[in-house]
Amino acid sequence: MTNISTAPFKSKTSRARRPTQQEAEEAVRTLIAWAGDDPDREGLQGTPRRVVEAFQEYFRGYGQDPVALLQEPTFEEVGGYDDLVMLRDIRVESHCEHHIAPFIGVAHVAYVPSGKVAGLSKLARVVEIYAKRLQTQETLSAEIADAIDKALAPKGVAVMIEAEHQCMTMRGVHQPGVAAVTTRFLGQFAGDAALRERFIGLANATRRGR
Repeated sequence: MTNISTAPFKSKTSRARRPTQQEAEEAVRTLIAWAGDDPDREGLQGTPRRVVEAFQEYFRGYGQDPVALLQEPTFEEVGGYDDLVMLRDIRVESHCEHHIAPFIGVAHVAYVPSGKVAGLSKLARVVEIYAKRLQTQETLSAEIADAIDKALAPKGVAVMIEAEHQCMTMRGVHQPGVAAVTTRFLGQFAGDAALRERFIGLANATRRGR
């Protein structure tokens, strides 16, 4: 059996030792038993390993630095371009920190360059890195915007996320189809209502086209 690294978590709030894979699998076995099933029955014998492997994929963002990703390399030859750069409908697959339940949707991300730009795919990668961590949708929106602001020092940053939360559809109030919408505006987007409305209009244009 290959153990997960026991290095400390890459977390702002914790320096706890990372459990081994065996310890993580035992925790899954405990949860299966607590749910009322037998972790030793044939259909569940491999489940603890599979759940731990799935968690490695779900939360792989802890091992990546989105700011460093955006900074290397950047491009300064943009022909004097100073309008917004925007990506719409970036797929978001994340888990909320309250119930470890999935929330799935899209992110719209834009910034106004101030001399340098990042490769377009890196904006999508930043969304993915932060999404592959435990947090709220509000925090996710702020983290994405703050990382772009720190890495590129643009004139402004805008982020909008629309997502459906399984903690609302599969438990609790049981309301399928309800989308949570969060935004984060920095720099020119925070101070210029026309620019902000332009971003929102471009983001909503994808919905009208569906």
